[in-house]
Amino acid sequence: MPYDRSWMGYGIDGALEAGGIALLVGIVIYLLVRFLFGKSGGWSAGKELSIAYVLTLVVAGGEDMWNLFYFNVVPMQSTTLLRLKLAAVHDPDAIGLRVLFELVGALIGVCIGWALFSGGFKRLMGHVRGS
Repeated sequence: MPYDRSWMGYGIDGALEAGGIALLVGIVIYLLVRFLFGKSGGWSAGKELSIAYVLTLVVAGGEDMWNLFYFNVVPMQSTTLLRLKLAAVHDPDAIGLRVLFELVGALIGVCIGWALFSGGFKRLMGHVRGS
C-alpha cells in the first residue's frame, strides 16, 4: 500500500508494524469480499479466502513486494540509479523481513475475518467437539 512510512520503525519493529497493518487490511478485505461477492455469488469459503488473500497482498504489501522484486531482478546500470531507488524505499535493509511479515499478517487477517464473519469458527469447533 503506498502510504507514508516515515513513522514506521526500522528492522523488526517496522516489520511487525507492516504485518499488523496487513492483518487489519486482511480482516476488512475479507469482510468486503464476503458481503459484496461471496454470499450473493454463491462462492465457496476457499474462493472467498483466496480472493481476499490476493487482494490483501496487493493492497497491503504490493509496494514492498514490488521493490523486493525490482531490486532482485532488474539489473542496475549505474550506482546513481541504485542510490535513487534505494533512497525512495523506507528501510531497504529489512525489506525482505517486512514482506515476510506482510505475507503472514495478510494470511492471519483473512483467516480471522473468515472465523469472525462467515461462521467458520463455529463450524470448525462443532466438528472438533463432535469427534
